[in-house]
Amino acid sequence: MLIKILMLLLFFSVMLGVGFYCRKNATDVGGFVLGGRNVGPWLTAFAYGTSYFSAVIFVGYAGQFGWKYGIASTWIGIGNALLGSMLAWRVLGRRTRIMSQHLNSATMPEFFGERFHSKGLKISASFIVFIFMIPYTASLYNGLSRLFGMAFDIDYTVCIIVMAILTGVYVIAGGYMATAINDFIQGIIMLFGIVAVILAVLNSKGGFLAALDQLAKVSDETVSTTPGVFNSFFGPDPINLIGVVILTSLGTWGLPQMVQKFYAIKSEQSITKGTIISTLFAGVVAGGCYFLGGFGRLFSDSVDVATEGYDAIIPAMLKNLSPALIGLVVILVLSASMSTLSSLVMTSSSTLTIDFIKGNIIKKMDDKKQVLWIRVLIVVFIIISVILAIVQYKSSVTFIAQLMGVSWGAMAGAFLAPFLYGLYWKGTTKAGCMASFIFGAGFMICNMFFGKQYFPALLKSPINAGALAMLAGLVIVPVVSLLTKKPDKEDVDKIFSCYNKKNEVPVTQSLE
Repeated sequence: MLIKILMLLLFFSVMLGVGFYCRKNATDVGGFVLGGRNVGPWLTAFAYGTSYFSAVIFVGYAGQFGWKYGIASTWIGIGNALLGSMLAWRVLGRRTRIMSQHLNSATMPEFFGERFHSKGLKISASFIVFIFMIPYTASLYNGLSRLFGMAFDIDYTVCIIVMAILTGVYVIAGGYMATAINDFIQGIIMLFGIVAVILAVLNSKGGFLAALDQLAKVSDETVSTTPGVFNSFFGPDPINLIGVVILTSLGTWGLPQMVQKFYAIKSEQSITKGTIISTLFAGVVAGGCYFLGGFGRLFSDSVDVATEGYDAIIPAMLKNLSPALIGLVVILVLSASMSTLSSLVMTSSSTLTIDFIKGNIIKKMDDKKQVLWIRVLIVVFIIISVILAIVQYKSSVTFIAQLMGVSWGAMAGAFLAPFLYGLYWKGTTKAGCMASFIFGAGFMICNMFFGKQYFPALLKSPINAGALAMLAGLVIVPVVSLLTKKPDKEDVDKIFSCYNKKNEVPVTQSLE
């Protein structure tokens, strides 16, 4: 217990120290929200990765999908690395950085407003972020309850409040730069932690080959009658597995807290390096989490999924580890949760301040007032998310949990296609964007309330519904744009001129 407590105290001290160290970088909106657009590749890549993978992934998704698909769930982590990280950086990174600076936009809703000269798009996007970001934030605490109970026997409410306060303090003090540096530290912990945990868990079952052999002997006729299906290449349900891969990988392209990482990156060289770093990080962390979860059925004697739920699987796999390793796991999950929480509250508060309050409720806001409002709203968002998490934990309220499940699909379904086409296609119209907003958010809300009764079997799952919402947006935006009034050519050419600017560089950096 002493070892675990000392590890936690050291972790918290470093996080707070970084927050106060970065106060000098958080004096204006550009510094507080974007780190002065001067963040290097390592910090940006780790900020992207740690915002991507939270306790929801490690405890919830890894346990659930590992149980359902066996070792084939590793494909989800591979998809996260190749589609959610590498391709996202290649397709979105450079253009997002250039156009967002050209339009002087600090948030995704502000980008839509400036790109399409539409206050309606800006307010609609900020409203979608506000509605779906808070329950998503509250879901981050879920993965901590069982692990803290196992390691410290601490009440879940105390755990939530301590984590929320510490995250709030360093984000409010140091802004984006403090978040980025702490994300880097937390990312290092996640990398080493997941490797150590995998080795320890597999060793408890006689090693990798012995564990794989045991997994081949597991059978569940309610899932599949095929022998050895849980250690097969594609698992018992490849169709639904593809849906999970699409949602968890392509979804990052439309999530404000992910895309806004590209706004802050320092240079083009940083984007190239960041792509490689981010891909490797995702491969180890996401691939490792889902790979570990794939062996969950070997611990069926320690967990009753029917009564305890999928969240009990990973803790059951870890409970017999050494105290030092359990302490490492707790810090790993804390790192994953705090890094994502800091990113979400920063995105929520900056979006609400810059895109809704500024110019609508308060007509004139200078930099100092905006930073003050962002800091106040960080506190508000954290308090609301804590209350939601505690209410869900201590009562039978299921509405919150349902809303958490659809939040990722709703935001990605609404924003992915308009943002992507807005960066690349001059013919994109504000009507096409609004159609995607309405369909993406509306479809997921309908799935939440009416999915069980009226949706076809394949789309009853919020995961498959979210994947469809994202793919549908890629069709809706161009179709509606072609059928509606074309944007002003001179204006669009002016916006896209940012990609054609000529810069002189030393010959050592650019060879003819």
